[in-house]
This record gives sequence, C-alpha cells and structure tokens, in this order.
Amino acid sequence: MHAMILDPAAPTASMAAIPVAGKAGVVAAPQLVLRQLPIPSPESGQVLVKVAACAVCRTDLHILDGDLAHPKPDLIPGHEVVGHVIQLGSDVTGLESGQRVGIPWLGSTCGQCAYCRSGQENLCPSARFTGYDIDGGFAEYCVADARYCFPLPDNYADAEAAPLLCAGLIGYRAYRQVGDAKRLGLYGFGAAAHILAQVARFEGREVYAFTRPGDASSQAFARQLGAVWAGGSDAAPPGELDAAIIFAPIGDLVPVALATVRPGGTVICAGIHMSAIPSFAYELLWRERSLRSVANLTRADGDAFLALAPRVPVVTHVTPYPLRDANRAIADLRAGQLNGAAVLLPDF
Repeated sequence: MHAMILDPAAPTASMAAIPVAGKAGVVAAPQLVLRQLPIPSPESGQVLVKVAACAVCRTDLHILDGDLAHPKPDLIPGHEVVGHVIQLGSDVTGLESGQRVGIPWLGSTCGQCAYCRSGQENLCPSARFTGYDIDGGFAEYCVADARYCFPLPDNYADAEAAPLLCAGLIGYRAYRQVGDAKRLGLYGFGAAAHILAQVARFEGREVYAFTRPGDASSQAFARQLGAVWAGGSDAAPPGELDAAIIFAPIGDLVPVALATVRPGGTVICAGIHMSAIPSFAYELLWRERSLRSVANLTRADGDAFLALAPRVPVVTHVTPYPLRDANRAIADLRAGQLNGAAVLLPDF
C-alpha cells in the first residue's frame, strides 16, 4: 500500500505517437474482459487522453452487478481518471497538449436547463457520466469533454491523484452538506471516508468511523487518520453526533445513523446506489433531524476540493494493480480487503 505525495510523472516523449489500438477493460457482467480496441478520435470540444491511472469506485461494482440500469453497450468503466492530453479536438480552449488532467464522473451537461443555470448541474436531466454513458478510464486511452476535465495539483503522483476524482470530489460534496457539524460520523470507512476524515480533522472536527462489525484493520486505519473513535456499525458512539455521512450502500444503515445524531442533526446518503431502506419509527426522524441524498458533483465542487486537498494535505492511500488485473482489484474491493483505494495502472 502506498501513502505518499510525489511529483507527477512528466509526459513521455512517445505521447505524440498515437497507436491504432489500445487495451481496455469492457463490461461483460459480472466481470471485465480485456480487449484490444481502436483508439477513439476526439470530436469537437473533446480531448484524447493517455491514461496514467484510474481508481476503482464502488459505483463500478454496481454497474457490473446490474444495480445501475442501462449503461452504454460494451462499456469501458472508470471515472477517476488521471492522464495526459495527447490530442485536441477542434474548438478546445483552456487545455493544451501534454497537460495532465483528471476526468471525473460528470462527463457533460446540457448547460441550458434550470438546474444548469442555477448551479445544480449535477441534477441536469441530460447529464452524461464517465464510465457509464461515456467510455471511461479502465483503458490505455480515452476521450473526454475538455470542459469537464480538471487540471490536477502538481504535488500528487498519478496513482495518488486518481481517488481525488470521485472518492474525493463526490465525498466532498456530501461533506459540505453537514454544515458546521463538529462531531461527524462516517459509515463505511473506504476510499471516500479516508479522504474526508483528513479534511474534517484539518477543519477541526471530530471524526467517528463506523466499519463492518469486527473489521479491526479498517478501525485501526481510521484511528491512524485521526478518528477519535472507531467501531463497528452495530456499535453506538460515545455520545450523540451532529451529522453522519453514509458511504456504504446499505439501506439498513439509515435508521442506525439517524439514531446516532442529535435533534436537529443531519444524515447524508452519499452513494449513487443503496439497498432498500427499511421502515423505521418516526421518532428517529422527529425533532428536526434531516435525511438527504447527494447526487453526482458540479465542476465548482471539483475546483473547490482540488484547491483544498494540497492544503490539508490529503494523503491518499492506494493499492496499485495493472490493468490486466482489473478483475482482481474489483474482487478485493468487493471483499473489503482494501484500506483506501484500488488504482489501475495501464500495462505500458
């Protein structure tokens, strides 16, 4: 496991030579199949990116498991992509060849609906998402809308930057919904929580980490990152919390989390998919407790978080896998065998 911040690798001299085909992991549920596919050409407003790293997200598991309906046919997943621009389509502004960028979950929006005009582009009904509607970064090359790519902080190596692009960005959007909560619970101490714990401690909050019952390794990891308490999701924290964020996609945790927050407190459901929420007594919600979900991200979220991360500084803990071992990475994530994030590295 790596836990370091390094200078990013410089673009290689060979980046100007674009091959005819490259490797990509294509969904053949419930796993991926590695194929040799033609390198896509960027259309107007797009860039072609040579992928340097792509983190594996729990949303990728939901796609493989069929929890998220109607992904594009022959989908290449992956929406935490770090790479270098090697070709510009027409009408691209703000990016240049050789520049390192991050490609997040939000791949495009209409820019014209009421949501887009009011700063809620994450709710755009015409939004398209990387690694779901658009081929993503489980590949050696991918294309992206230049307007939705982020320049990345220079002090993160490629693999360490990758988890910032979803675990960090969407986690940060959920985190911003807790307001000035001092005592914050995090349910599911995986890729997102291990980043948000560092941000919360930097801002002077107390972090209470909830893991799978009996997961001593994750609990120790949480304490290492500054959690003042860590225990199983079946345990009660020492005192009421001001807010809780649920990262684990387990509906049964909703009433559990509501029971831990004080009157007036908030529970945020941060996953894109969650199993059914069981019925619960109104008493758990009463006294002005709030329950809400967070969907996707906005580019403003990305700009804010990527400026904050180096100041903390957030240190991402990653386990690298070669692209050819993507199914092993997915299996390890599914089994809860990782502290931090799994990151795929192309087989250059």
